[in-house]
Amino acid sequence: MGSAAKRPTVRIAHEQDVLARMRGTQDRIADAITAFAGTMAFVYLHALWFAVWIVCNEGVFGHGAVWDPYPFGLLTMIVSLEAIFLSTFVMVSQNRQAARENVRADLDFETNVRSEVWAVHIGRSLGVDPVEVERRIQELLAENRARMNGTAPPPEKS
Repeated sequence: MGSAAKRPTVRIAHEQDVLARMRGTQDRIADAITAFAGTMAFVYLHALWFAVWIVCNEGVFGHGAVWDPYPFGLLTMIVSLEAIFLSTFVMVSQNRQAARENVRADLDFETNVRSEVWAVHIGRSLGVDPVEVERRIQELLAENRARMNGTAPPPEKS
């Protein structure tokens, strides 16, 4: 019973756990805005908003309803500011996506190292020659690269 307590705990970090620790309130807000800005609902909302703005400011409801006459300078300024902020939110989200990809790559690397170490230990226990295994792996990789480059015939069917 005492030896069981001394065994190391093998646990690979789960990507979502790591990412959740990295994500703050500002990141959640930026992601939510970017997610909404990338929808057709956003496009429809803006099309409706522009149509109402233009119709009102063309005097359809009387001159008392006009607050931004043609050429719609206020609308132009608002849309320009919105574009600046949306592009910033997109860049923030892209930076977060790059950070997520780095976390994934780190976890994939850790998993690959663990798998390789386990495979070597299991192979040794079974009496497998690691040099022969590596030679065969290199052959298979070379064949695969040649097929991908179009310089090798397809593999034979058995």
